[in-house]
Amino acid sequence: MSFWEKKSKILATCPRGAAGYLRTEIESLGFPVLSEIDTACQTEGTLEDTMLLNLHLRTAGRVLYQLQIFKVITPAALYERLKAIPWEKIIFESGPDSYVCVTSAVDTPQIIDSRFANMKAKDAIVDRIRDKTGLRPDSGPGKDRALIHLYWRNDLAVIYIDTSGEHLSRRGYRKIPLAAPMRETLAASLVMATGWKADTPLINPMCGSGTLAIEAALIALERAPGLGRNHYGFMHIKNFPRQTWQEMRKKARAAARKNLPAALIASDIDPAAVEAARRNAETAGVGHLIEFKTLPFEKTPVPGGGGVIILNPPYGERLDAVPVRREPIIERKMQIAGKKIILRKSGGTGGTKQMSGTRQKLEHLYENCGNWFKSVGRGYRGYIFTGNMEMAAKVGLRTKRRLTFYNGQIECRLLEYELYAGSKKSRPPEKKQEND
Repeated sequence: MSFWEKKSKILATCPRGAAGYLRTEIESLGFPVLSEIDTACQTEGTLEDTMLLNLHLRTAGRVLYQLQIFKVITPAALYERLKAIPWEKIIFESGPDSYVCVTSAVDTPQIIDSRFANMKAKDAIVDRIRDKTGLRPDSGPGKDRALIHLYWRNDLAVIYIDTSGEHLSRRGYRKIPLAAPMRETLAASLVMATGWKADTPLINPMCGSGTLAIEAALIALERAPGLGRNHYGFMHIKNFPRQTWQEMRKKARAAARKNLPAALIASDIDPAAVEAARRNAETAGVGHLIEFKTLPFEKTPVPGGGGVIILNPPYGERLDAVPVRREPIIERKMQIAGKKIILRKSGGTGGTKQMSGTRQKLEHLYENCGNWFKSVGRGYRGYIFTGNMEMAAKVGLRTKRRLTFYNGQIECRLLEYELYAGSKKSRPPEKKQEND
């Protein structure tokens, strides 16, 4: 039996909060889910199976093939266990241009700095290859060739081959990113979370660089997300079955639909954002299937019959957060689009006005989101994805569901609203809400 046919545990990672959707994807491909945590699902299969998972999984960030698992206490013992693995029979490139990257997640009292564990693991691998072949591979942070991952917690170490290489969110279509772009894997998770069916419209105002709309189009077409990418970590494993991989890709292309059964509309008030979204969609091969419009979100056309509207309004960073004078300050930390900023409230009036102005703009924006939702009418489900729950309260509608996701390190909510026309008094009685 070849190395590629050997079954082992496979760990697929995902954005925090998306594990349930990843489970569904894995099971739909015919694989069992052995365990699930908030950021990953574990299955089993061969190295050839990892190619299929990399090609088809929309919500996964990485697909890790378990090579070995063992107990180890000290860095020296880790080095010896790793050096005993026949890396020269695993890593494809063993010549003068060979390269290997090691990443790690370490939580053990023996290691203060995970970089030290990385160094010991890297040294063990390249020393083994040098001793067996006479050539020492180069190493570094690049994830575009052989990639090994070390998980070490307490006395347990797990060695994985990272078969993805670059993160699977890098689909290959986002050529023009804007500020604070949403990862493709998170966008796919959010679309799945809405329960949207491709035979109904999906409306995405405030589309930014178009990631949500593009991922929705790919889902509707049943087009494998990995088709837009030509390079993976498994290509640097010895005896890579190139013909099998090409056949997988051919089969995936043949299975994809050609057209969307319903409207998919994306809009933004910023012409540069719309142009970026349009060009990204064209690169993804779905530009002709999405209606892009440059206009305020509340002017976005909504076809009759019902469907899904999903908004990703600013959390705070895209609204005139101008610096203020360096005076005695009161610091207020705010999380925004993947990073933390500090809004400084100056002892003078200038800083207060600036912060107040930003807050007022946010409040007005979220209030208008609610007002627009009220005008849409029955049949649609509205969604707002935000990391600013204080502003979300300004929407003025009761949520039907609240789902927790993480945008990077920011805890966010996907808020669902069942839309209706008129006042709350005229609204029929609701079923009990499902909240987190």
